[in-house]
Formats: sequence, structure tokens, C-alpha cells
Amino acid sequence: MKKSIFAVCDLESSYACRLTDYLNEKKSTPFEVQAFTNVESLRTFAKDHPIEILLISTRAMCNEIRELPIGRVVILSEGEELKELDLEEYPFVYKYQPSDQLIREVMEYYAASHPKTYLFPTAVKTRLIGVYSPVARSWKTSFALVLGEILAETKQVLYLNLEEYSGFEELFGQQYQTDITDLIYFARQKEESLVYRMNSVIRSFHGLQYVPPALFAADLRDVTGEEWLSFLKQIVSYCEYDYIILDLGSQVDDLLKILQKCTRIFMPVQDDLVAAAKLAQYEKAVRMLDMGEIFEKTKRLHVPAQTVGKGDGDYLQQLVWGNLGNYVRKLLWEEDNV
Repeated sequence: MKKSIFAVCDLESSYACRLTDYLNEKKSTPFEVQAFTNVESLRTFAKDHPIEILLISTRAMCNEIRELPIGRVVILSEGEELKELDLEEYPFVYKYQPSDQLIREVMEYYAASHPKTYLFPTAVKTRLIGVYSPVARSWKTSFALVLGEILAETKQVLYLNLEEYSGFEELFGQQYQTDITDLIYFARQKEESLVYRMNSVIRSFHGLQYVPPALFAADLRDVTGEEWLSFLKQIVSYCEYDYIILDLGSQVDDLLKILQKCTRIFMPVQDDLVAAAKLAQYEKAVRMLDMGEIFEKTKRLHVPAQTVGKGDGDYLQQLVWGNLGNYVRKLLWEEDNV
């Protein structure tokens, strides 16, 4: 069996190809993507290849397309009045917006329709990287973000922040309507559309894909370790990521079991007396639970501090091209294969 088909049809060939290239690079999208720049080629293709999603411009939409056996049709609008074009029966997205926002809207429509398409396990071997420290103020999240962005220069990377308070909305000037707790809700419902729901939530910056972190800390405390592991298993099974970076907080249920599943663990630390005491307590707990293999996967780090000016532009880019970025690049070179 082949993957279900996501078709993009726009008479503006450069737009259709550009959007198709974006979709093909987005490894979390479980579709085979095809681009069409005229109606006739789309009709010919559809005769022998069932299309699950068709994203089509208003100028290309016609009666011949309506008659094709297509699962879901979404209109690519340039701002026209769809009622006047007799297209009000279809959901629509605005054509001239960022590609990631456009695809999120399409996948939200699709997921809401309770798709029953078959998901194919990926052949990509995903590596889970845990970033955790029992020591506060150790530049843990800054390190995890820079690590993710630098890896994303050449690999497919998903960043997941499981802290109680990530501060992302304030830090990046964003407002999130959905976040990781929405995905956990759908995972609990055991909906087959979880992977599609994820594609309606995922954001990206500078090539690094991420799921917006939880807004309310209580929502995270309510998630069991078993639920986290099941959630991660679905992403690993059906999304073609090379790396998933887990930015972990101490409140995560069954934290040590999650760390056990990681291929590599980076632990930023400090050298003061309190930090040493916390590390000693953490290590004692790991040994008492007979999880010593966690130590074999863990690399302690002294992450360099970096001054970042609030008015000096993109926060993350300042880190990536500053001392912290240099530190991470050197670390990856030493690690060779994280």
C-alpha cells in the first residue's frame, strides 16, 4: 500500500511547486505530495490515483474537479467571495500567508473530519535526545533550543518542551491557540487522527519544528509517564524525524523512565555547593531505582552564559551565532553522532 495523496493544484506553477517542496520537507506530514499546474493533468492523475486531500486555487476549481473521487477539498483563496463563485460548501485557506500557517489550517480541517486513512510506519530511525538537569538556572532550555536549531540545519528535528513554564509566548512574541496538551487530549481519546492533529499544531523557527508548550502547568502534571511514552511512540512511528529533543522539567511524571528511552542525555550543571547537593540527590535516586544505564547516556555540561539584548533582534539567532552556538557546534563535532 502507498501513502495517501495530498495534491496541490494552482495555475501559478511557481506557487504550486514551492508549496509542494515545503510539504515534502515537512517530515511530519504522512502523505505523498503531488503538484499540478492545470486541471487536465490533475484529472488524468486522479483517474488512477485516489486523492485524499486536494488543495486547489479558485481559478483552477471547476465542475470537472467536483466530479472526481476526492476525499477532502480545500480551496486556496486569494480573498474572493466564495459564495459568488459557488464554492461556499468547501473550507478555504488564504493563499498568501506563511506556508506553515497555511498547512496548519488545512490539517486542522482534515483532522476535524475524522480521517480514516492508513498511516504507514516510517523507516527513519529517530533518536530521542533528553535535555534535563536537577539544577536550576543552568541554561538548559537555551541549550536545548540552540542544539535543535543547529541540528535542523541538516536534519529533521522536532523540539518538545515539557516544562511547567516555558515562557515561549513572551520570549518569541507569539500567541498559541493550541499546544501540546491538546495533542495529549487527542492521544487519550485514541483518535487515529492524532498525527494529523499534530500537523495542525506544529510551528517552526529557522527550520526547527516545535509543538507549542503547555500554557497551564496543571495540564502537564496530569499527564502520566505512560501517556508521554505512548505519545512519543506515535510520533517516532509515523513521523520522519531524525531527532526529537525533549526539554524536560522535574515535574514530568515518570521522568526517569522517559530518560531511559533517550538515546543521549545532556545535563547542564553548575559548580556551586547547592547544585552539587541536588546532583548528588538525583544520582542517589537513580541508583536506588536501579536505573544506572541513565548515567551511561548522560553527558554533563557547563553551558556558557551569554548576554542577549532584548532589542537586538531574534533571541534564538543571537544565541545560535554567539558563544552558546559555538559551544554547541564544538560539542556536536566531539560527539560525532549524537
